Amino acid sequence: MAVSPHDQEPQRWEILGDRLLNACRVWDLRERRYRHPKTGKEADFYYIDSRDWVIVVARTVAGELVLIRQFRCGSDELSWELPGGIIDEGEDPVEAGLRELQEETGYAAKSGRLIGHARPNPAILNNFCHVVLAEDVELHESGTDWDEHEEIEVRALPEATVMEWARDCKIGHALALNGLLFYQLDKK
Repeated sequence: MAVSPHDQEPQRWEILGDRLLNACRVWDLRERRYRHPKTGKEADFYYIDSRDWVIVVARTVAGELVLIRQFRCGSDELSWELPGGIIDEGEDPVEAGLRELQEETGYAAKSGRLIGHARPNPAILNNFCHVVLAEDVELHESGTDWDEHEEIEVRALPEATVMEWARDCKIGHALALNGLLFYQLDKK
């Protein structure tokens, strides 16, 4: 039986060079020159070098899920999503998630656990997004501690409402949807 070219395993291209094009506040734009190991074709490809991210599925004592809404420049609109952010250098993803949860929402958790991770877009990003589950979260007296450009609406909603919003694309942030998928898989 003949082997279809579609049945062959793709090749990993060889890196010939990697250079910084632009250093930005939260990530760097880089260029890599690659060569295909069989064909010898060479090309330049561009990617964003970023630290890992974390998002948090936070369940309140009453069983509601905590969502945030904030302005996003990329889409030029307000976005419902899960709290989260950039993991600091050397920081544990769970600790980063709990920190981001309190900073963005004012909710605190005694503990959390990692329920998943994924590559946000491996075509142009080199990082992971980790998903943390924090249960029995409660509002903390210290309140929020937003970054300079953050302005956030916080809502704790019934799980059924959150899942309906996900189905209806009221929650359209792909990483939030990914977090909700890991949350559903964790419940089984």
